Amino acid sequence: MKAYWKSHPALRMILMLVLFVLALVLVVSGWKMTGQLAGLGIMLVGVALLLAVLALYNAAYDCPPTIQREVKESFPWTN
Repeated sequence: MKAYWKSHPALRMILMLVLFVLALVLVVSGWKMTGQLAGLGIMLVGVALLLAVLALYNAAYDCPPTIQREVKESFPWTN
């Protein structure tokens, strides 16, 4: 069964937008805390959220197995 957020594009888009904005706010606020270890931690959480947004995008738009098989047959050197 497909996840609920994968089959609802509007929900997925809102989720990615909220996470992206939150990640940018965390990175910028951590950047402003120059010389403090807490600022580094806040920036790392922001970067992790940015990676989560990329993972959400990638998980939602995976290629079906038929396309992967066609690519493998067209380009045999890519294992």
